[in-house]
Amino acid sequence: MAKVRLNVYFDPALFDRLEAAAASRRVPKTHIVEAALASFLTPDEADQREAALVRRLDRMTRAIERFERDQEIAGEALALFIRFWLSAIPPVQDDLREAAMAQGKERYAGFVETLARRLAKGSTLAKELSRDIKGDEADTGGKI
Repeated sequence: MAKVRLNVYFDPALFDRLEAAAASRRVPKTHIVEAALASFLTPDEADQREAALVRRLDRMTRAIERFERDQEIAGEALALFIRFWLSAIPPVQDDLREAAMAQGKERYAGFVETLARRLAKGSTLAKELSRDIKGDEADTGGKI
């Protein structure tokens, strides 16, 4: 294999150290410089760990961003539901209050049961909204 010649300049003290090392090991200065340069240009274990850590942090950042988006969707959905419910439900008359409370307890139990089933299946509002939005975009040719 042909070698390429390179002229470089060294600090005199560094050059003296290079000559001393070459003489003590009985190897050409070129071998020491090549080995040092190869070591410098080869990523070490710390660089590899840092790169792996950066990749993991990037994945974690994306996961947190998705979580924040999902939390924002859930908060907005809850706020809209509460606003709608408060504006649409008339006050209950005193003579119907007990029946309304019993019906409310029954509805709440049904809500908790439905929620438990949805969570067990992995069905979420964020997934449904994503599917609905994609379906609307397909229906409108991407113009919403």
